[in-house]
Amino acid sequence: MFLEMKVSCIVADPFTDMPVVILNDEGGEKSLPLWVGFEEASAIAMEIKKTPRPRPLTHDLLKNVISATGYEVIEIEITELKENTFYARLRIKKDEEEILVDSRPSDAIAIALRTGCRIMVNEDVVKSALSVKVGDKNRSAGEVLEEMPEENFGKYKM
Repeated sequence: MFLEMKVSCIVADPFTDMPVVILNDEGGEKSLPLWVGFEEASAIAMEIKKTPRPRPLTHDLLKNVISATGYEVIEIEITELKENTFYARLRIKKDEEEILVDSRPSDAIAIALRTGCRIMVNEDVVKSALSVKVGDKNRSAGEVLEEMPEENFGKYKM
């Protein structure tokens, strides 16, 4: 079973200084933090802020290629969490043909924001993410979010 989630914000983890994309479900009851690279965080933040770009970036290019071939991204799915690594895929469609394309979650989210498609997360991933390894210790996703200073939320600097 999949939950539809939306990007809530991008924050900096105060312990690792790594960017964290926070996904929330519609009711705001469930959150999923995803640690991402700086480049991917920048690509996501640029699309959230609708920052003008003089030339297409990689995610813009991929969106344009998919569209030019007559396909559309209908949703992205975050499917698994194995050994502290999240897995995702793009679900793209043309007429009755549907293709699943393996992706890193950060890239899939950047594509979802550019195409306006749904971000779907496997409920088992949300449950599994209740305990994530950050640095050298296991912590719950809730602990990670609670330990982040309030001023970090929504103020990730690119």
